[in-house]
Amino acid sequence: MDCLFCRIAAREIPATVVHETDTTLAFRDISPQAPTHVVVIAKRHDTDAVALAKAAPGVLDDLFLTAGEVAKAEGIDDSGYRLLFNTGPDAGQTVFHAHLHVLGGRPLGALA
Repeated sequence: MDCLFCRIAAREIPATVVHETDTTLAFRDISPQAPTHVVVIAKRHDTDAVALAKAAPGVLDDLFLTAGEVAKAEGIDDSGYRLLFNTGPDAGQTVFHAHLHVLGGRPLGALA
């Protein structure tokens, strides 16, 4: 499988890792959309959050718990942050591997 996030999880492609658990890996986005922009991936491969929820709901829970740990470590847990899943091409998903974005560090405004 030639999945970018699987290769990052396998450490075949370098990333700036900020947090890791048995089931998740969190790393800085290479094209940040906010002062804090961290991608949290499931180490197992599922195409999106719904597929992950069906296959391994506990791992989906782990994504959210990891996101909370990242927000705390990044100092944005009190000021607020956004958790974002993009599912499918029309939503802007470009890597078809379950992941969420942790965004914060400034007021993010309303979603478009």
